Amino acid sequence: MLILAATPIGNIGDASPRLKETLAAADVIVAEDTRVTKKLLSLLGVECHASFVVANEHSESSVIDEVLAAAQTSEVVFVSDAGMPGISDPGFAMVQAARQAQVPVSIIPGPSSGISALALSGLPTDRFVHEGFVPRKGRSAYFESLAGEARTMVFFESPHRLGATLRDAAGALGKDRPACVVRELTKMFEEVAWGSLAELAERFAEGTKGEIVLVMGGRPARALSVEDALALVNARMSEGIKRSDACAQVAKETGLPKRELYSASISAHP
Repeated sequence: MLILAATPIGNIGDASPRLKETLAAADVIVAEDTRVTKKLLSLLGVECHASFVVANEHSESSVIDEVLAAAQTSEVVFVSDAGMPGISDPGFAMVQAARQAQVPVSIIPGPSSGISALALSGLPTDRFVHEGFVPRKGRSAYFESLAGEARTMVFFESPHRLGATLRDAAGALGKDRPACVVRELTKMFEEVAWGSLAELAERFAEGTKGEIVLVMGGRPARALSVEDALALVNARMSEGIKRSDACAQVAKETGLPKRELYSASISAHP
């Protein structure tokens, strides 16, 4: 069996009893960095007799066959340096291959910096998207491609690029877009900073230190009158889109009730 095991993202006290038991019983531990994992085992007081396999962004694909062969007859535990394997960390390719090979996969739930930062942000959590690491190049174009995203967005970023990233995001998404910078989650110097993108860009202009999660609000609903929204509905109907579908699309974009738009459209154009 292959077991994905979430590890603490900063505070060792967040390690669950089940995580300790699973690591102690493992036959093989697949680690992003064996030095980090062996330090974790020491801090947890876990006596481990497992063999180790390194699976990071450079080596994961090359050890898949070895790991899955072991998982056919042994208990293989997959850990990243911190948090949940497979979420902006190695693990996805291994799980995909395991599913294809019909190797059982289970999970030890635990800390996740993205979800924790989202909960702390105070931004809408009913619908959100995890974007992972912000690209190093082409940030302005990248954020422009997200201008229409209505869901709350979660990003990872390096501390020294944070200021530039916030400036680029403000330029593409609007300086007043609400956002939250979460730094050093669960650690001694944990910090949560709220504000607009422009305010946060100024605050972190010189960068900062530590692990960063950046949460941004989605595109705000457009404040249009029903009459203006009807013009959008009519334009889409002229393109061959059914009235009900056109009303649904415009309602989603503007925040206006679909039923109100549909009734107004029928009244204006029976």
